[in-house]
Amino acid sequence: MLLLGEQHDAPEHQALQREVVTALASRGQLAALALEMAESGRSTARLPASATEAQVQAALAWSDKAWPWQAYGPVVMAAVRAGVPVLGANLPRQRMKDAMTDVSLDVQLNEKALAAQREAVRDGHCGLLPDSQIAPMTRIQIAREREMAHTAAQAVVPARTVLLVMGSAHADKTLGVPQHLPTELRVRSVGLVAGDARR
Repeated sequence: MLLLGEQHDAPEHQALQREVVTALASRGQLAALALEMAESGRSTARLPASATEAQVQAALAWSDKAWPWQAYGPVVMAAVRAGVPVLGANLPRQRMKDAMTDVSLDVQLNEKALAAQREAVRDGHCGLLPDSQIAPMTRIQIAREREMAHTAAQAVVPARTVLLVMGSAHADKTLGVPQHLPTELRVRSVGLVAGDARR
């Protein structure tokens, strides 16, 4: 499994993702492309390689407002054209509220990692999040990462690669998606960094 963590507003990251998709697919090595940018349960698996962009967006229930198709469409369509399924991997929005109160998520990471994840949530909201919201928002983050890991792991095919594209924080080996993947999987996690881009 190859995890690519991007900065969402860095076009060079989406360009690199497309190159990776094309390179792996051309060698017959890409099992699936999984994305943070679409919810789990959504897939292009039933679409032909000739599907239109509108059909692909519909299959993935793509939110152009949240994730500009202009940025991610070329990555997605490169996989579709190669006959590779594109899978939504993010936690569906309707399950986020339940995740906020799911205390079992508090034990998914060790104490040090959980504390670091809570601090990352605080920093990610510029220190403006009330203390009472830190734990619930951290649970959502953990639930999202666990969902991405689960979706990607289910797509694994022997001797081929599943590519998971997500924000760079999710690719963190000590806090993010790698913490929730089966230990027997061979995983490469890469956090991309852009020049002046901000997450």
